Amino acid sequence: MKQIKNLVFVFSLLLAVGAHAQVSIGASLEASAQLEVSSTTKGFLPPRMSETQKNAIASPAEGLLIYNTTSKTINYFNGTQWLSLDGTIINTIAVGDRYQGGIVAYILQAGDPGYVEGETHGLIAAEANQTTSAVWGCYSTDVPGARETSLGTGNQNTIDILTADCPYPSNPEVTKAAQLCGDLVLNGYSDWYLPSKDELYKVYLNRDLIPGISTSAIYWSSSMINDTNAWCLFFGRDEWLDYNKGNGVYVQAIRAF
Repeated sequence: MKQIKNLVFVFSLLLAVGAHAQVSIGASLEASAQLEVSSTTKGFLPPRMSETQKNAIASPAEGLLIYNTTSKTINYFNGTQWLSLDGTIINTIAVGDRYQGGIVAYILQAGDPGYVEGETHGLIAAEANQTTSAVWGCYSTDVPGARETSLGTGNQNTIDILTADCPYPSNPEVTKAAQLCGDLVLNGYSDWYLPSKDELYKVYLNRDLIPGISTSAIYWSSSMINDTNAWCLFFGRDEWLDYNKGNGVYVQAIRAF
């Protein structure tokens, strides 16, 4: 009977909050409070989880709060990254960690495009290759916006490839590398893209920490060379290849965080 009463109370509470009513538990509600809990013998218990479990939360909302059982601290998400209650950045994210939909492949360093002092940003790789054989596409077509090679340019390269008027491949069964990445929805994230030349190289440098990466395969970058060729990286011997866009090679999607 007590369990039933508790369930009824919780259900009533959820209905009240959902109806935007103010809710008070054990207290006379303050006018400025939406929810107030008062007790001199018990405390408020937020969700408890490990660092790994916290990092696996897909698209955390700004203001989300949890108790971190790894660091033994309360953490909150400020819309960009996780912080401790005193505002200290939680620098526990490392290359190889599962985080925001995939595996951390690279963390930006001072001097990198997009680096922000005091913040942790970088690249996340999907846990598996998207295919072992996709063409770059747009053969004999110049895609001016997809010539960029530096860190932070792969996403725009991908967008430019997808929006270009490319007659090849005309066969719908033949998938472009950029299309595989741009259409990907994985672990709650839909902002995946084909890495630029420099971004792909960062993935290569940390390949041993990323499950699913083939250390002997050739991978497309989103960086075009000319009408007929684009850059590929041969992971087997750290060699860049000036490859025909019609060749089918491996594709590895990434996203920025």
